[in-house]
Amino acid sequence: MNVIAPKFGMGASVTRLEDDAFTTGNGRYTDDISPDGVLHAYVLRSPVAKGTFTIGSLDAARAAPGVHLVLTAAEIDHLGQLRSGAMQKQPDGSKAQTRDIPVLCRDRVNYVGDAVAFVVADTRALAQDAAELIEVDYETEDAVSSTAESTEKAFEYHLGDKELADKAFAAAKHVTRIRFLNNRLICNYMEPRAAIGEWNAADESLTLTTGSQGVHSMRRIIADQVFSIPHDKLRVITPDVGGGFGPKVFVYREYPLVLEAARRLGRPVKWTGDRTEHFLTDAQGRDNVVEAEMAMDEEGRFLGLRVRNTANMGAYAHQFGPTIPFMGATMSTGVYDIPALDVTITGVYTNTCPVDAYRGAGRPEAAFLVEKLVDACARDLSMTPDEIRSRNFIQPAQFPYRTPTGRCYDVGEFEGHMRAAMERADWKGFATRRDAAEAEGKLRGIGMATYIEACAFAGSEPAHAVLNEDGTVTLLIGTQSNGQGHATAYAQLVAEKLELDINRIRLHQGDTARLDKGGGTGGSRSIPLGGVSASRAGEDLAKKIRKIAADELEAAPDDIELANGEARIVGTDRSIDFASVARAAKSPDDIKGFGDFVQEEATYPNGTHICEVEIDPDTGTTDIVNYVIVDDFGATLNPLLLAGQVHGGVVQGIGQALTEDAVYGEDGQLLSASFMDYAIPRADSVPSFHFETRNVPSTTNAMGMKGAGEAGTIGAAPAVINAVTDALHRAYGIGHIEMPATPQRVWQAIEQARSPK
Repeated sequence: MNVIAPKFGMGASVTRLEDDAFTTGNGRYTDDISPDGVLHAYVLRSPVAKGTFTIGSLDAARAAPGVHLVLTAAEIDHLGQLRSGAMQKQPDGSKAQTRDIPVLCRDRVNYVGDAVAFVVADTRALAQDAAELIEVDYETEDAVSSTAESTEKAFEYHLGDKELADKAFAAAKHVTRIRFLNNRLICNYMEPRAAIGEWNAADESLTLTTGSQGVHSMRRIIADQVFSIPHDKLRVITPDVGGGFGPKVFVYREYPLVLEAARRLGRPVKWTGDRTEHFLTDAQGRDNVVEAEMAMDEEGRFLGLRVRNTANMGAYAHQFGPTIPFMGATMSTGVYDIPALDVTITGVYTNTCPVDAYRGAGRPEAAFLVEKLVDACARDLSMTPDEIRSRNFIQPAQFPYRTPTGRCYDVGEFEGHMRAAMERADWKGFATRRDAAEAEGKLRGIGMATYIEACAFAGSEPAHAVLNEDGTVTLLIGTQSNGQGHATAYAQLVAEKLELDINRIRLHQGDTARLDKGGGTGGSRSIPLGGVSASRAGEDLAKKIRKIAADELEAAPDDIELANGEARIVGTDRSIDFASVARAAKSPDDIKGFGDFVQEEATYPNGTHICEVEIDPDTGTTDIVNYVIVDDFGATLNPLLLAGQVHGGVVQGIGQALTEDAVYGEDGQLLSASFMDYAIPRADSVPSFHFETRNVPSTTNAMGMKGAGEAGTIGAAPAVINAVTDALHRAYGIGHIEMPATPQRVWQAIEQARSPK
């Protein structure tokens, strides 16, 4: 009797294969690894935000108990600096000079946390004790921490057509203007960064073990920029990773430092950062000061958009930092048919932690800008939020649609998901709920955001599916799971092609020695690109298994079917199991499938978020009482994994809107440098979400998929702030509030409106 294998493929709600290990404490993170003879490192960091310094005698530190090595900039002249390759062309065609990051500062520091010395000892505590014996004399200078107040220009970009936009504004019957700060955020993944460096004297090679979002780019940057060595002399390994969100893509100073120390000492060297170091030194996100205005005709149709964005780079040009505001600006017009656009971006340096990609990487900033502005336009023209959006949406007949920045949207039905979300949120019943809240002395507001983003950018992610001797299959791919569930998602696609139980699929990522090429994880690319390649690798392996099985069973390959780990002649009981197929292979290539999907354009997920809030005017406390999401992700691989990604992203967006704020003092000290002062959302900060999809398959992606990893964050912040603003405007005429809309900030706005001077 034939046994039908469970359906594990596209669209199946398979529970995560990874979770047994993680929930039972059997995850293996970088800090869990302790090679024999490992030493421990500590970084001495600047306590001042700007100034020059001199280092006195190192004798006491070097003579301290357990110390093996003390490094300053003078000892590592041969190491190169970390350079950003992300500068875009300025209006005159030039690229601005980058401000590179020294592995250790020589005589000047630019932010609190800048690296001054590196100490290696038997334990971290001994290394830290020794670091405190290093005499550093700082001559402090006036620091600049404010984006708006910085005069040190990093670059200037322009997008759009200024002349066309000027004509649009000259012809406009209405112009709405806004100004706001897109607040700075600190990532706060669960696992702080750590790194282990090892030296192999036999072949003079280095090995770096660290949590990352992709080992191949890390190998390239460290080998090329810092050590000037061939790539095959540096192996990079990434074990389990406890969250990434963008900042774990980057190469940080500690990585070349542990490698250099290991090479000098001939022993493994480990550095593990703590939460304070994360707050001070891991790349931060957002921090833009934005002025924007919309030109409209007499019926509220959008004619032109003008944006002036000052983007804080922090102290240095970080790895992708200079391209993040540019990338976001390419999505300035959102889901709207806006014929004219004029965007100027001015990057500035400040004496703060460098800024780079954080979940969404410019697209959340763009969505917040246009969605906040569209709501302001609606208020100015006494239109409802849905009415003005409906009037200006790009229509289905206009696709493929070329935006003023050159983006090419392939498909979209924006009105469809907006109306579906309004129905799920009972938009029509809001007035009744508002009246009930008012009767209890509360304010009620409802807001929406109709977003679109660009992700899963053009490119490829090769995958290899290998049949093992025990009949299991290993998939090798150059992406890197940081908690998304890659082992489950990829296994679904391979299992579907092989008709193999999903628990028989193994995933191998994070080792440059096992796979020479990979694009890593970021920009929601892993499943749209890597998933297609994994599926094709599984399909290719299935063909090879059928061929070997046909030879062994003396049949034609077309007569072979796969089921439950066996290859069988159709309609008979003659079969051969996968383990026997593996043993029968004459060459390793005979049982190795390959897939490499090359995508020519980004995908454009989009959707509508609707948020309903209740505000206590006496305390300023905002409660989210309902939250609805209707998204278009093209096609859904695993509904459970997708919901998890969306929920997590929305929570991060809520955090930016209501609680999170990286605050620097005038002297450049980070005032919100711990969870005592930096408020990430708690479980009681967020509601249960209603999430559903209304998918329109992408014509760009081979499986119709659109990236989904960042979308929740992109739609959430504008939906929440639009809801808060709606409540405040209805009650007090308040048309603007900055993020985060903390209880204090909301209460102050209400008090000012109640008692205008």
